[in-house]
Amino acid sequence: MKILFVIQKSFKEQIRSYWLLLLTVCMAPFFVFIYYMMSHVTEVHYDIVVVNKDKGFEFPDDTFNHGDFLVDLINQTGIDSLEIPLRVRVLGSREEAEKKLKNKKADALLVLPEDFSERIGNVILNPGSGSIQVDFSGDLTSISYMVSAIWTNEILNEYLAEITGIKRLVTVVEIPLGISGSIDDFDLWVPGLLILSVIMLMFTATIAIVAEVENKTIIRLRFSRVTTFELLSGIGLVQIGVGLVSIILTLLVAVLLGFEYVRSLGLFIFIAVLTAISIISFSLILAGATKSVNEVLIVGNFPLFIFMFFSGAAFPIKANELFSIAGYPISWQSLMSPSHAISALNKIWIMGMDFKDILPELIALLIISILYFLIGAWLFNYRHMRVLK
Repeated sequence: MKILFVIQKSFKEQIRSYWLLLLTVCMAPFFVFIYYMMSHVTEVHYDIVVVNKDKGFEFPDDTFNHGDFLVDLINQTGIDSLEIPLRVRVLGSREEAEKKLKNKKADALLVLPEDFSERIGNVILNPGSGSIQVDFSGDLTSISYMVSAIWTNEILNEYLAEITGIKRLVTVVEIPLGISGSIDDFDLWVPGLLILSVIMLMFTATIAIVAEVENKTIIRLRFSRVTTFELLSGIGLVQIGVGLVSIILTLLVAVLLGFEYVRSLGLFIFIAVLTAISIISFSLILAGATKSVNEVLIVGNFPLFIFMFFSGAAFPIKANELFSIAGYPISWQSLMSPSHAISALNKIWIMGMDFKDILPELIALLIISILYFLIGAWLFNYRHMRVLK
């Protein structure tokens, strides 16, 4: 029954700290709205500059220019279900085009040689007579360059195959995993933002624990023979409730903004609860390392931002694998429990997987939570409870 007393007391204290509670519950929904605006206000497009040196193919009474037809095709072609927008601008010289690239006003440069049409004609008349060479240029470290160059090259090859009548040896058919072929950037961000709402518990949970130390109420609790486990469990149960309110509110905001929720609500709640337990367990470590609320607000910012930006919550991130256990990859990112929760949500929402497919993530989440709790409980008991004995 002592744990019920702790729960009641912790709940009242949480309601009194309404500004902190409001910040915790509303931070992730606010980020959902911001990310929605980022993904819908900014139009995604890839700019290609073309230097068409092609002189065309001479006929007795006319000239046919394959370069001009290719430029029109790139502009007009609707590129499969992904609908990647390519915008083409024709420039007169390579120097002018490279200046556009260096000033980030274009993503890729395509240079068609003077004999482009002539070589196509030779291949049509005499298959195997030679190759058709074009030049691509751009910042090789830019994702925009890679996307625009790949799709432009694909259109070029398709055009040449149709004009020359030479069948391509390999025909690529894209088969997307789950719903990955029909989602936008906002849908990709939502799983991480949902877990971000739970990460925010790091402040409320730590402050709820440290406040007992700072206000000396922990002495009264100790005299009433409340154990460390009862104290931490009572506070933890209240924080799990706060976490559930926060993550469900975040999900509702995401759904209202267009996110399509199609999977089991029970499985989602289960992942949310496990993640909340892991964050609350980590909060014990912070509580053991601090003695006042002011210290929490200073020291707690470091792990909070590390969990936010390096676990994949604020934006997708993937660390290199260090080793694997039973085929499950382990990296430095694996030390942060939210990374496993985000991976689980991506599997069930984007890849269409089931409960058995996310068992590795759930097991990893559970193991890390236990590890956090053991370290945090020992440290809290050593620094704050031991001195009261």
